[in-house]
Amino acid sequence: MSFDFGGFESADFDVELEDIEIKRTKKLDRMWVLGYGGSINNTPLLVGQTLYFGALDGYLYAVNAENGMESWRFKTGGGVVECSPAHWKGKVFFGSFDAYFYSLDASTGKLLWRFRTGGEIDVSPFVHKGKVIFCSRDSYVYCFDTESGKEVWKFRTGDEIASAPAAYGNRVFVGSFDENLYCLDFETGHEIWRFKTGAEIHNDNPFMIKNGVIYFTSFDNFLYAVDIETGKEIWRFRTGRYGNAGTPNIFDGKLFHAGRDGIMYCLDVQTGKELWRFVTESDNSMDQIPLIHDGVLYFGGSDGNFYALRAENGKELWRFKTSGGIFSSPVLYKNRLCFGSWDCHLYCINLTGKEIWRFQTSTLQQSYLPKAFQEFKMEVKKTFIVEEVKQNEKYTSKKGEIISLSDYNVKSDYATTSEYKQKSDYDVSFILFEDILECENIWISVLRVSSHLISTSR
Repeated sequence: MSFDFGGFESADFDVELEDIEIKRTKKLDRMWVLGYGGSINNTPLLVGQTLYFGALDGYLYAVNAENGMESWRFKTGGGVVECSPAHWKGKVFFGSFDAYFYSLDASTGKLLWRFRTGGEIDVSPFVHKGKVIFCSRDSYVYCFDTESGKEVWKFRTGDEIASAPAAYGNRVFVGSFDENLYCLDFETGHEIWRFKTGAEIHNDNPFMIKNGVIYFTSFDNFLYAVDIETGKEIWRFRTGRYGNAGTPNIFDGKLFHAGRDGIMYCLDVQTGKELWRFVTESDNSMDQIPLIHDGVLYFGGSDGNFYALRAENGKELWRFKTSGGIFSSPVLYKNRLCFGSWDCHLYCINLTGKEIWRFQTSTLQQSYLPKAFQEFKMEVKKTFIVEEVKQNEKYTSKKGEIISLSDYNVKSDYATTSEYKQKSDYDVSFILFEDILECENIWISVLRVSSHLISTSR
């Protein structure tokens, strides 16, 4: 692979680099091996002025959103509570890594009924028309009556499920590790259609469905838009090299997606064309639903920062720092933002980033979290070949194809980065290779080489 440098080319100046190849080395299992601790890894559910959320200490909590005081807590039979709960007519529903699905009285936390599945429950349930839909690692999608706790139907996919279901009209949508998005009949659980992606589908929160289109991600690195009636693809957008997860949000004709590569994307919802992107300090997952309120975009990152951006152009307005990664989507309560952090606290801040209160879970021991990209291996086939530049050589531009190592399909018209500098910004005249953000060692090496090339070519 050869590169042409406009204004720097000569017969004696050349750089050559073979492809950087990212390979999957094992099945996705990061979510199943989370360790015990007080970390919060799910989105709080707001009902009235009560926030319901789980933690990796095995508890489901009910906390007053006004003052951060605990109303009650419920201890599961073991394992972590990673999924966000759902609510229906005074009942709270959630699953746990102890393989049980629970129904509690929302006011008291008293157990009403529970059902044991054949595996851990990682993702949120969905309540629709008096039925609750939930999934398990045992590969089944379950539909239960919310009142009696009796099974209505179940549907088996071809592999484990760590995808939150969503119901829309008379249909249920769920993804599986068998790489398929399924559309099922809500009343019977019978399959209507399936859409095949290139890898596992993993989303902690229910899919975004709007105007007859479902938007979802796959670990094949793509964000998809698919027609819910036919199962036909409308468009797809590629993010980084290490998989894609999370649920996007839509506002004013724009789709906002927090990528697993630490980048917030803004796309045109009709075409999937990128409008702008914001690069956070996160080097990995932001698997969450961003919140849009009064033209401002709110979300957290694995860097521990909670960000506020202008939704129109991605300009950063402010940030709030916690002591752990933020994988919890924010919820809005009376012009307040509530979200959980890996540092074992639930936070409540105002719309300018000032803390109002925080709630500590049962322990400040942060939970074990495997490395973000352990399922992948990077291989570089060849190294740089740099020839010295002759003294006093006049460099003229030559025509040729400009080749980019970018892993993104669509070039953005906007490139937004933080105005808050906490680390070196690598201020060089130009960057030789773009968007190899995930490969830290190579990224640093590339920056050093490109800086050297610039200095020697002057």
